[in-house]
Parts: sequence; structure tokens; C-alpha cells
Amino acid sequence: MAIFTDIQEFFAALPPSGALAGLDLGEKTVGVAVSDLRRRVATPLETVRRKKFKLDAARLLEIAEARNLAGFILGLPLNMDGSEGPRCQSTRAFARNLAQLTDLPIGFWDERLSTVAAERALLHFDTSREKRAQVIDHVAAGFILQGVLDRLEVLGR
Repeated sequence: MAIFTDIQEFFAALPPSGALAGLDLGEKTVGVAVSDLRRRVATPLETVRRKKFKLDAARLLEIAEARNLAGFILGLPLNMDGSEGPRCQSTRAFARNLAQLTDLPIGFWDERLSTVAAERALLHFDTSREKRAQVIDHVAAGFILQGVLDRLEVLGR
């Protein structure tokens, strides 16, 4: 299993280059964002409507293959006090199941307020309510992934 709870261990497991995917797991959707090959910029990609794990994972692995991904980052929905609740347990279970289907490293990133930041950004650009509902999850995934990319840059990797 290639799951890393420590972000620095996740970084160490990555090849020198290659895109990463950030995932914002919700009950009904999975927001997906991807980075460029040099891991500088996160770009929201799509929102996957959740059906069954195997179907959801198949779509994520299709994206991984098509974009030659080097790893996955899952947003970890910690409570505001930093504790873990049922949503964190669900995210960790998703990671364990995904790790059985791929050798790509999987890491976690604190996603607190990522959806709030995504909502604010969309409001700033005067995005309609209908359009916000369609894109909020993969925009939030972009915020999650960009946090990881910024951390990588600070560490000089």
C-alpha cells in the first residue's frame, strides 16, 4: 500500500516530475484537479458523480493514466479543532481501497476551508449559482492541490 499520512514522506515517494491529482471527496461527488508536470499550478478538471466505488475508482484511474499522474492527494476533512470525524474515516477508507488498485502514492492534505475558499473565488468572478453548483467540487480540489504544490515549492522539491 502506498498511503502516506506524513506529507513529507509522500513527497519523498514521488518521482522527480509528473503531475499530481487533488481529490475533494464528497458524499455525492469527487472533485478532481490536476497539476502541471513541474508541479507548480493546480487546475480544476472535473467533478465525478459518485456511483459505486469501483466505478468512481475506474474514472480516477482513467484520469491517472491519461495524464500520466505521479500521485494522488486526498483532501482530509478535519474538524475545525483539528480532530477527525466520520468524514475523515470515510476518506481514509477510500484511500485504502484506491491503494489496492494502483501503485501510485496517495497522500492527505488538510482541506479545512477549501470549499469556502472556492466559493469565495467563484463569487468574486460573479459565477452564477447554477454554475457554482456544477464546478465547486473540482474548484475546491484545485485549492487542496495548490496547497500541496505550494508546500512542495517551499521545501524546494
